[in-house]
Amino acid sequence: MGVCLIKNIPITDNHIHVDPFNGEGPLKVAQKFINSGGKRMIIPNKPSWTIDGFIFDFKKTMDLCVQVANEINDKLDVQAYAVVGIHPAELSKLLSYGNDFETAKNLIKDGLDYAQHLVLENKAIAIGEIGRPHYPVSDDEWELHNELLLYALELAKEADCPVQLHTESALEEQFKEFANMAKSVHISTYKIIKHFSGPLTDFNENHGLTPSLISTRDVLRDGLKKNNLFLMETDYMDDLTRPGAVLGPKTVPRRTFEFLEKEILSVEDAYQIHDFTVKKVYDI
Repeated sequence: MGVCLIKNIPITDNHIHVDPFNGEGPLKVAQKFINSGGKRMIIPNKPSWTIDGFIFDFKKTMDLCVQVANEINDKLDVQAYAVVGIHPAELSKLLSYGNDFETAKNLIKDGLDYAQHLVLENKAIAIGEIGRPHYPVSDDEWELHNELLLYALELAKEADCPVQLHTESALEEQFKEFANMAKSVHISTYKIIKHFSGPLTDFNENHGLTPSLISTRDVLRDGLKKNNLFLMETDYMDDLTRPGAVLGPKTVPRRTFEFLEKEILSVEDAYQIHDFTVKKVYDI
């Protein structure tokens, strides 16, 4: 019975990229994930400029993400879900190309509207990754990132879907700020997923947001000491110039089985992380 329970854990990588142009591509990445025991892949689109001919074509970039998720579902025995949005670095890029703030803001808003459309059409399950840059910017640009973040949260509230946040390294102070943003637009805080999170799994640290832990041994071990209410991710980039970055596509299944064997993770913990929390947050 125990072996059967372990085998049936729907191991989920909450943030894994695939790139049919610059990487191994969706089928090779997905097959590695499957061969390691993975069952569900949640795939955000990459920034537009990372793909030749796509720069600032946000609709085309998001459509590609939907397309590759569908290809994986059609050809392999795994569940793949698209998450669509506009990486905060897109705003910085638009400004660096000489666009004024108002033009850049409107372009991003139009793209976020399209992300909501794809969710409402059941082609994607969340809006993301959206948020704030992890590098220094001017105060004016920072303010605009926050304005666009709130706009994305409003769209998610209307669509009744979660969002994946890309932000600066977040501690309790930032989680509290994001929770207050969520409350200001009346979206449930648990629908706000902090991508690339550290081990802030206690409610007093994350203020009800859902942390998606980068699946290193130390982060997972520290997170599990406090709570099992989190997701796991690799942030795999699928870029042949950066093989294995950030973590490879086999990591989440392997880390899950390793921690089960070492009794750092219980079967109940594994189902909470990979099944119950995934279903609650994404309504799948």
